[in-house]
Amino acid sequence: MAQTDPMKIAMVTHAAPGDTFWDTIRKGAEEASAKDNVEFLYGSDPEGGRQAQLVQQYIDQGVDGIAVTLAKPDAMRDVLQRAEEAGIPVVSLNAGENEFQDVGAFAHFGSNEQLAGEAAGERLQEEGLQHPICVIQEQGHVGLEARCAGVKEVLPETEILYVQGTDMTQVSSTATAKLQTSSEADSIIGLGAPYTMTLLGAKDSAGSDVAVASFDMNGDLAQAIVDGDVLFTVDQQPWLQGYLSVDSLWQNHRGAFKIGGGQPTLTGPAIVDSSNADEVLEYATEGIR
Repeated sequence: MAQTDPMKIAMVTHAAPGDTFWDTIRKGAEEASAKDNVEFLYGSDPEGGRQAQLVQQYIDQGVDGIAVTLAKPDAMRDVLQRAEEAGIPVVSLNAGENEFQDVGAFAHFGSNEQLAGEAAGERLQEEGLQHPICVIQEQGHVGLEARCAGVKEVLPETEILYVQGTDMTQVSSTATAKLQTSSEADSIIGLGAPYTMTLLGAKDSAGSDVAVASFDMNGDLAQAIVDGDVLFTVDQQPWLQGYLSVDSLWQNHRGAFKIGGGQPTLTGPAIVDSSNADEVLEYATEGIR
């Protein structure tokens, strides 16, 4: 453990209940906190206004640093200005690589989601696929929209399907209906591991033969890639996002260090497919990939 004085860091994310992706971010953040003598506080809400309220609560508690996701950056702008006025340094993670400086964060840790989408499109193209359905589980989320925009940049015939990510039954029924009625689709892409696993079930229910691809990772998805049920996933290494967010705030407290030189620190995209899924399966099962 670091020999520096104890400090208190809060993280506020847009995590939806039941999305295991955020467990991986928290594991990274908690490991950095243990190393850095940090008391770690965590709050989440998928709705931007309630995220801002959580940030305000942590400002009122006098925390020493705040890490925040910027899926809805406009909703966070005013409260992060108040954090700056209170002398609390802020970093962002996961979502907001194009907005973090505008809202006062000194660093950002995440994937470039437009590039990640383009990487997915190029990988589908290599497989001879041209008509993917890109399934967005939260309409208006800047990162998710950018992923599908990136796919569409490479594959112009990409179709967007919006689902309600907080209701997996609705995700399944909407995707099943779409696959039953879409004659041109040759692939479907989930933007998170739990959603992709649900799409696999929808594919079976629809009697469809589309290929399935994904973004992000968990143990079940890594196993599905090993088994050949999913072509690939575009991993953004969320454990690193959590770890680096906390550690960068400790480093700023320790020596006024600022990581990234004003540019996002990228943790992805990284393609995981049949060529390397065995390598990461152990770590995905452990919950750090």
